[in-house]
Amino acid sequence: MQQVVYIASPESQQIHVWQLSETGALTLLQVIDVDGQVQPMVVNPHKPVLYAGVRPDFRVIAFSIAADGSLTRAGEAALPGSPTHLSTDHQGTALFSGFYHDGLVTVTPLDAQGLPQPVSQVIEGLDGCHSTNLSSDDLLFTPALKQDRVCAFRWNSNGTLSEPACGQVDTRPGAGPRHMVFHPAGQYAYLVNELDSTVSVLQLNTHGAETIQTLDMMADDFTGTRWAADIHLTPEGRFLYACDRTSSTITVFSVSDSGDHLTVRDICPTETQPRGFNIDKQGKFLIAAGQKSHHIGVYTIGAQDGLLTETGRYAVGQGPMWVTVHQLSPQK
Repeated sequence: MQQVVYIASPESQQIHVWQLSETGALTLLQVIDVDGQVQPMVVNPHKPVLYAGVRPDFRVIAFSIAADGSLTRAGEAALPGSPTHLSTDHQGTALFSGFYHDGLVTVTPLDAQGLPQPVSQVIEGLDGCHSTNLSSDDLLFTPALKQDRVCAFRWNSNGTLSEPACGQVDTRPGAGPRHMVFHPAGQYAYLVNELDSTVSVLQLNTHGAETIQTLDMMADDFTGTRWAADIHLTPEGRFLYACDRTSSTITVFSVSDSGDHLTVRDICPTETQPRGFNIDKQGKFLIAAGQKSHHIGVYTIGAQDGLLTETGRYAVGQGPMWVTVHQLSPQK
């Protein structure tokens, strides 16, 4: 399996492209200079296209992905604000954008080549919207950090989100819901809360979701400001990870067989102020970006216990904050 790792560094306005070996070693393939502060990224699930959100000239830029993972700029489309998160529908026909400062979610249609078109829908009133997360049954969950709620919208076959929301989850006051990830079985999701550095287990239903467990992800003796950021799950759903920027740590959780229960296994030190991280498609490696260290760290994931062991460290651009891993198509 050939994989590449894309790192977005907004302070130096760059995307670094790395080849990921079977042993977890990274080899620099390309550095792309972007005319703006590049932040969230996502790859189209069916086409070799990488999307990157940019500010202060708000837009999404599409890059075509070559057979070796290198990037070529292919198109762009304007956005109505500063994008905080990007995701796509399951068919790769639309791009969802969340806007923290503007309290918005937008739909950007994608053409037959996967290139972005003008925004077709704007949903307002989501104060502090930090991410857009589509479930296996086409509910788009949108955490509104400043409102301590997660709203759910139905993604319809006509390319629109249903309004009003078909359901919502209210978090604890002051929790600050931020990012989400779904269990592969489809019945549960995991939510990291930025302001109290907790992780919640959500049980999904046809109307939205309900919280069934919330765990503290910080050490018992931690007394600083809580500032959680990102959350990711191994592909088979056995281990979950969440990071906190103040403590510069990644918390390791084991996941029950059904996906309904988490247990804290370890708290691992990592790069300074880890704003973003990700896991490779085989669930063997975790790559964490230090927004203040200007490096990324690569960690092996213990096959039996999920614990992290650092195996490499690499300099990237300034202020790295987003990590995207892409599996390349087999060479013919």
